[in-house]
Amino acid sequence: MSTNKILLKFAKKGINLSPEAYDKVMKADNPLDFASNLIVKLKSDKFTSKDLICVSGETIDEITGVKTAPESDDQDTLIKPEETQKTVDKTPQPPKKVSDAKEQPPKKVMDEKPESAGNEKEVETKKPDSIDDLKKEGDEPEHYVNEAIEKASETIKDTKIKFKRNEQKTNVKYDFKIIQDTSKKSYTSGELENLISYFKSRYDKLAKILSRRPDLRNYTKIADIDDGMDSLSLILMVREIRSSKNGHKIVEFEDDTGNISILFSNKNEELFAEAEKLVRDEVVGVIANKSSDAGFAFGQQIINPGVLSIPEKEMDFGIVFLSDVHIGSLTFLEDAFQRFIDWINCEAGDEEQRRVAEDVKYLIIGGDIVDGIGVYPNQDKELAIKDITEQYNEAARFLGNIRSDIKIIIAPGNHDASRVAEPQPAVPEEYAKALYELDNVEFISNPGVVSLDGINVLIYHGRSFDDLVMAIKSFEYEKSDEIMVELLQKRHLAPIYGERTPLASELEDYLVIDEVPDVFHTGHIHINSYKKYKGVHLINSGTFQTQTEFQKIYNINPTPAEVPVLHKGKYRHFKFL
Repeated sequence: MSTNKILLKFAKKGINLSPEAYDKVMKADNPLDFASNLIVKLKSDKFTSKDLICVSGETIDEITGVKTAPESDDQDTLIKPEETQKTVDKTPQPPKKVSDAKEQPPKKVMDEKPESAGNEKEVETKKPDSIDDLKKEGDEPEHYVNEAIEKASETIKDTKIKFKRNEQKTNVKYDFKIIQDTSKKSYTSGELENLISYFKSRYDKLAKILSRRPDLRNYTKIADIDDGMDSLSLILMVREIRSSKNGHKIVEFEDDTGNISILFSNKNEELFAEAEKLVRDEVVGVIANKSSDAGFAFGQQIINPGVLSIPEKEMDFGIVFLSDVHIGSLTFLEDAFQRFIDWINCEAGDEEQRRVAEDVKYLIIGGDIVDGIGVYPNQDKELAIKDITEQYNEAARFLGNIRSDIKIIIAPGNHDASRVAEPQPAVPEEYAKALYELDNVEFISNPGVVSLDGINVLIYHGRSFDDLVMAIKSFEYEKSDEIMVELLQKRHLAPIYGERTPLASELEDYLVIDEVPDVFHTGHIHINSYKKYKGVHLINSGTFQTQTEFQKIYNINPTPAEVPVLHKGKYRHFKFL
């Protein structure tokens, strides 16, 4: 093995080895594979850039020694005992602290938190005042574990087999349809009339859904309320939300005929909890008692557009879900992503894991396939590739090595070279020509809806999660499945206008969820999550990027290199770290 090739591999990732550490790498049975595994672990969120200035031989010994501990009984790693000596012992792990001298069982990847004891900068970092003002004070929150993911998780075996993927034209028949793509449907001029049309479209679409509810079939417009009415049945848009001095919630609503203020008493705990989840600009049904003041009423019930349970559809194939790969970033986990590609090509994993890979027919990438350029201040300091076209070229190099019989669907995210305002058109060809040249790649807008052999998938990157976490006290980034449930209940992907999520005032509101999908796929927050809600698979597909400086500030702990797979209707969860 070439000394220069090994050193260059570490240098590209900003890692310097001591002579003793380098000697240990070169003495491994397969130095290149050993180096790749070591880099993956050293680039995890447990190590700072200072730790990588000079990695000692002792650190190498400690990392490689961790894996000798037995795997936890509740985690199916699918690693055979006879192969442990050959492969697993050489999978590097973060070094133990001195206080952890006794041997401990290894933690699951999804349960690990960044160790802050050895990183004074991280300990001292505080959230901005604006966040603290909106989120309750307290000690560091307990790490949340999604039980569905915990149950479905398994680690892809690190053993590769001899296999030559099929690079010929595929004869696989796809029943692939694009149901919603707004890429060429932008007609807004930015005028006030466009904004009025946008909100009227939102109200009309959601009113049509709400009016199917028995209590709202004969709803009343605000202007038609008269003195003879005691109980009001209304379909309204939220205008403003405030609290009274006694802690009641007062919401100012509107429709296209007028305004009305409705009080939701904190003495009715169930109703008040629903009122706490109201956000500006959403459309709901309200049952209220009229007061003596014509412009005021007392709320009795809040009715969301909601979803009915949908029947489960049969599927004899697999769908893989990715997002937030962030190719081009210094924190992109290249080796873990290559391991994923080896698996999907049926070249890695045990027999059962390869069998799942063989059944994969579709791969969906829900935004941020690249890290982008100029997305946030000083981003260039965190980039390995500083040209947007080169980033997409690198993405094409990776995706071009995926089996040609897998159809790949790519939607944009806020880091992609599409317009920032939602709905985002598909990634433009002028920047991603190399990807457009791949025969098995399809491009779609964000949001977008596709039908994959009859399975309808709603793809939304998830930028609105930022607004909802700020607006609703009970929501957390780690529990994005709960946020996705709320978006289904509201039947809108980004209900709040004018906050952190830029929304284009199109003539039609394309972010209304017109039809309930079989799968609702999101990303953006870099934390895997899963729930099955009323027959709908809610999937957040995590990331292939380690913890960023921004995430450290907000105490967001990503779950990198964990890939959700819907295999013949069953949720599977594969780990590549």
